[in-house]
Amino acid sequence: MIQIKRALISVSDKTGLIGFAKYLDSKGVEIISTGGTLKTLRDSGIQAVAIDDYTGFPEILDGRVKTLHPKVHGGLLGVLSNPEHKKKMEELGIPKIDLVVVNLYPFLKTVSKPGVQLDEAIENIDIGGPSMIRSAAKNYRFTVVVTDPNDYRTVEEAMQSNGGAVDADTSFLLMRKAFSHTSMYDTAISSWFNKLAGEKFPEILNLSFTKKQKLRYGENPHQGAAFYEPLFTKSEFSPLQGKELSFNNMLDFDAAFHISALLPDNTVCIIKHLNPCGIAYADDPLEAFRLARRTDPISAFGGIIGIKGRVSGELAQLIGETFVEGVIAQKFEKEALDYFSKKPNVRLIEIENFQEALDEMDLRPIHHGMLLQDRDYATISEKDLKVVSKKQPTEEDIRGLMFAWSAAKFIKSNAIVYTEENATLGIGAGQMSRVDSVQLGATKALNVGLSVVGSYVASDAFFPFRDGIDAIAKVGAKAIIQPGGSIRDEEVIRAADEHGLIMVFTGMRHFRH
Repeated sequence: MIQIKRALISVSDKTGLIGFAKYLDSKGVEIISTGGTLKTLRDSGIQAVAIDDYTGFPEILDGRVKTLHPKVHGGLLGVLSNPEHKKKMEELGIPKIDLVVVNLYPFLKTVSKPGVQLDEAIENIDIGGPSMIRSAAKNYRFTVVVTDPNDYRTVEEAMQSNGGAVDADTSFLLMRKAFSHTSMYDTAISSWFNKLAGEKFPEILNLSFTKKQKLRYGENPHQGAAFYEPLFTKSEFSPLQGKELSFNNMLDFDAAFHISALLPDNTVCIIKHLNPCGIAYADDPLEAFRLARRTDPISAFGGIIGIKGRVSGELAQLIGETFVEGVIAQKFEKEALDYFSKKPNVRLIEIENFQEALDEMDLRPIHHGMLLQDRDYATISEKDLKVVSKKQPTEEDIRGLMFAWSAAKFIKSNAIVYTEENATLGIGAGQMSRVDSVQLGATKALNVGLSVVGSYVASDAFFPFRDGIDAIAKVGAKAIIQPGGSIRDEEVIRAADEHGLIMVFTGMRHFRH
């Protein structure tokens, strides 16, 4: 047990401060304080000792130095069970500080403001605060540390239950939170300066995430899971309604969001196990959904739907004809919300500005480390295309090929997609052989009664052999868009010319593992 007789309070976030300080005061706890916190306490009628009166040394350098003093850190770090510590503290007149209540200068809040200047950021780097927190946390067996106003009540309850003392379990819990707090603070500082310098891949990668929510379960029900959001980014993945999200739901929502965000307005995509089973855009989301769902209506069952546009009541009813896990859209109109309210298990997520919510980096954990890459947001324009076949594309063909290319980048490799000018027809995803993906995509289309005759075909990477081209010609497709770059490009182009196919190269690959 740690008997609380003396507390040092120095906080930037004064939420709940007065109530907590009054409780401590009512228990006869001596309070030491600094700067603005001291003024707040005294203005509320709470007796507190100024830090410079306590240490006998004035605050200097515009308050940069005030708690960096042996009387402070000796009082925090003293091990009372160690006779030598007790003797030295008595010799030097260093009283024990039993409780330190500190939260730090608002660096993260400061640098998140538009147009923040370097000097302002630097002045919001706390020095004394993290030092006190770490001192107290290191000595948690004899010093209680509080960094979160939400824990004031925890300390009060512990003191109430233990005659003014805090038990070891509570102190241990608060210590863990304190080290996480200072770690996150230091990460925010290093991350911001790396960002300021334009360094995306620093020599030391510091990552810090805060828990957004517990998930229903992981990839499988026997696996626990939670969702964390990184510094400088506030996740907008907050459901308007629906069952608790699972790990797999989150992955599929993320995929649906990214695909919709990077394609034209009124795009609809349907995701199943991270793969799109239908993508389309049209004059309105209603028609786009019809086109996307027809690609693979069987796989659409239990999927996640991404909509870059508004969900009307009519669209909501059309979606509701098939069981879906959830819908992510820019806006749900009142009629849509009313309809979905009768289907309370369907998760709904609304993100008004899809484009602004995109994140830049892709993190992939592996067994012994972390892989970090830019997200694949790269695009091409029509002028980047190189027509390599004898047969030339029309303007309509170019539009169809560009849509096919845009869709292919979101499909698991090896990826082949058959499309019309604005909608997918058949998707071949995740096969070990490219020719297998060619055949799978055509078969999926034919199985639901869609013809791929005259279709546009995109491949996420080059064709290593002509067999894929022969298979595409066999089902009657019209044109192919692919990166090119194979040692057998000449053979592949020859095959396209033999079959009278249009073929264009992009010079860009879109593997998706």
